[in-house]
Amino acid sequence: MKKLTFLVLLIMSFGSIASDIAREKRLADQIVDSILDGEPIFLKSQNHEFLSIYTETEDESAKGAAIILHGRGYHPDWKDVVYPLRTELPKHGWNTLSIQMPVLDKQARFYEYRPIFKDSYPRIDAAISYLLENNIKNIILIAHSCSVHMSMDWFEQSGSSLRNEIDAYIGIGMGATDYKQYMSKPFPIDKLTIPFLDIYGSDDYPAVINMAPARKKMLEATGVKESAQVLIFDANHYFTEQGDPLVKEITDWLNKLTLQ
Repeated sequence: MKKLTFLVLLIMSFGSIASDIAREKRLADQIVDSILDGEPIFLKSQNHEFLSIYTETEDESAKGAAIILHGRGYHPDWKDVVYPLRTELPKHGWNTLSIQMPVLDKQARFYEYRPIFKDSYPRIDAAISYLLENNIKNIILIAHSCSVHMSMDWFEQSGSSLRNEIDAYIGIGMGATDYKQYMSKPFPIDKLTIPFLDIYGSDDYPAVINMAPARKKMLEATGVKESAQVLIFDANHYFTEQGDPLVKEITDWLNKLTLQ
């Protein structure tokens, strides 16, 4: 069974799977006109543009900006996790930039997404560049579910010099996969030297919960005092109707950081 799993991964790693740009455009067409909070902008990634939503704080002394990466198959205005964060963090002094991540067909599973992790690299780079071009410092990267896999891969594999521009990282629902589909290796948490928040729900997916002790041990191994792991009770993987506790835990943690 393990040999078969490895063979499937090998085939998919070298296959011709590409993210579904047409589906992205359909998602953008569906949500752009309904955006009430924030401004839709299109950033450039390789040979196409992708939707992002920039929401600016009214606080005259902005603390910085959070780049928000949605979960698998969703979009930058997704009602769970993304919308609460992108609209509420500005009320606490943080600009937000929520970006469209690579997507596949609605039925695509974790192993099918693995080959397109690399498609996220230029998007994360483009988001960071946009903030830097607008003279915004203190950049926080917030990722949920599959985008945790993508952004961790970006840190480890992309070779991007812009990795040094990230001042803190927040992973929500880290380690989510599909039934009998496993991560090929642990997240490189212990290789990062920036403050790191690992946040998950008490009703999260089993893989997320079961790996929590190992993730905590890696956080502690970094020696970064601000790093922490937080469990939100009565929250599922999507933090359905738990946006307020999620925002509170994140803003409370951000307020403890020592940033320039």
